Amino acid sequence: MQTTFTAEQLADPHVEESEKILRKCVHCGFCTATCPTYVTLGNELDSPRGRIYLIKDMLEKGRPADEQIVTHIDRCLSCLSCMTTCPSGVNYMHLVDHARTHIEKTYKRPFANRAIRSLLAAVLPYPARFRTALMLAKIGRPFAGLFDALPALKPLSAMLKLAPGSVPRRSRNSSPGLHKAAGTRKKRVALLTGCAQAVLDPGINDATISLLTRLGVEVVVPRGETCCGSLVHHMGREEAALVSARQNVDAWTAEIENGGLDAVVITASGCGTTIKDYGFMLRLDPAYSDKAKRVSALAKDVTEFLATLDMPEPTVKPDLTVAYHSACSMQHGQKITRQPKDLLAKAGFTVKEPREGHLCCGSAGTYNILQPEISAKLRDRKVKNIEATGAALVATGNIGCITQIASAAKMPVVHTVELLDWAYGGKKPAGIRKK
Repeated sequence: MQTTFTAEQLADPHVEESEKILRKCVHCGFCTATCPTYVTLGNELDSPRGRIYLIKDMLEKGRPADEQIVTHIDRCLSCLSCMTTCPSGVNYMHLVDHARTHIEKTYKRPFANRAIRSLLAAVLPYPARFRTALMLAKIGRPFAGLFDALPALKPLSAMLKLAPGSVPRRSRNSSPGLHKAAGTRKKRVALLTGCAQAVLDPGINDATISLLTRLGVEVVVPRGETCCGSLVHHMGREEAALVSARQNVDAWTAEIENGGLDAVVITASGCGTTIKDYGFMLRLDPAYSDKAKRVSALAKDVTEFLATLDMPEPTVKPDLTVAYHSACSMQHGQKITRQPKDLLAKAGFTVKEPREGHLCCGSAGTYNILQPEISAKLRDRKVKNIEATGAALVATGNIGCITQIASAAKMPVVHTVELLDWAYGGKKPAGIRKK
């Protein structure tokens, strides 16, 4: 794609990076076939190619974002399916991230939208606040229908509908601490406990610690760890995202220097995609650039890390058929496709892959709150394909996908690591009945 940025514009390192990305696009349109919003809405401007044109025009002219571009960028899930499809290597992720930051700086959203986004940014990344909000949601749930009748307040309705009926107790494993390996220590890792996941399903991290320590891996939950920053990062609040990134880099660097780390293990693939990008996000910060690159290189999804270990024979024969849902942040963001399925199969599960596995389930961080109509269509399409497999349950590696799919599926939806922990001598995941 030909660009006409001025030398003055290219002096901005963010614009310079986006210009390089734009030049790689050859207008081929392969991305349109795998874009969930284009497949759902059929609008060229709701495809990656269409959004690229809008972003190019906005950045080249150096103009503030307008309602049109905000509408179509907001509809992007950041599922990154387009990057898997693109034959030219266009880094759409970094381009749309830059566009969102530009929107946040130059566009004044309507009051209700602005207030809801601020509420999400102030609550979701903080476990204590999020837990309190979920408890209060019980009081607000009867008003969900009223909010649905007002377009500007539909996100509040979606928020209330997604809130669980009960909130699990806080796990002690969410607190900083050291979990020693059983027997001889083979490896040492840091575990990201996360923000929303630690509240919605603390059993995921419990299962991870249980499994890893039995396999001879020492697990540390570092002091000072915080939200990975992805929730605010995808809302264009880049400074807030970088504050979280720096805090995590400091926490993990301290562990690297005081005991060493073989990996930073992550159990939410959405977080994994962002942490593996810390090196890029902090590239312009001389105090953090090198440290961030080192952390990004150590970041591993839990299944990615488990695949490097010599797994023993499973102690439980589950004899269950599992539909494996590959989260977008797993298959497109991190390019992890084989390891989770291989691990499940080796553990004794029969693994089935649903049709249209490349399409997003519609969760995408806060997307199912901010874009509830599109999200619901994608969810229903995903659930229909999953149920068509005839599987007894669903396994996936991202808490957002678990929450989204479970809101409509008739079968249990669990994290992949919970099934692996069970097969190798751990606790049986709640809600699963062995046939």
